[in-house]
Amino acid sequence: MFAICMRYAKDRMEAEDVLQLGYIKVFQKIKEYRGEGSFEGWMRRIMVHTAIESFRRNQRALNVVPVEDAYEQPSVGFDFSQLGMQDLMRVIQKLSAGYRVVFNMYAIEGYSHKEIAEALGISEGASKSQLSRARAILREEIIKMEGINYASYTG
Repeated sequence: MFAICMRYAKDRMEAEDVLQLGYIKVFQKIKEYRGEGSFEGWMRRIMVHTAIESFRRNQRALNVVPVEDAYEQPSVGFDFSQLGMQDLMRVIQKLSAGYRVVFNMYAIEGYSHKEIAEALGISEGASKSQLSRARAILREEIIKMEGINYASYTG
């Protein structure tokens, strides 16, 4: 559960706070668990929702990129599946809060852009733009981390 909180938090201390709030909610809502699906899945949903609520409380404004920039992505010939999970998590943590939350909700948690927009109070276009920009930044950071000359891979 801590890994979920770390994906949404800016640092370890904030993730610990979110985790604690999440466990409090789990204990408060334990009577609502009906045994449908796994208990871990039920707890996971509570943790994700708690992390999103915390983000919304702490975030004044998302760093939104213009929609016309949303689909500008570099063409890269690097196999990202070779990257270790801890390395990927470290790079994701470097994203600005807005990019990180949208990326996590879409790419990891499986939310649609409509659901992200509703949860964060932004437009679907802003969600798509945030995701696109987050992916581009992640590519650039991973390429730098792997010591690959980024310029040789762009089209």
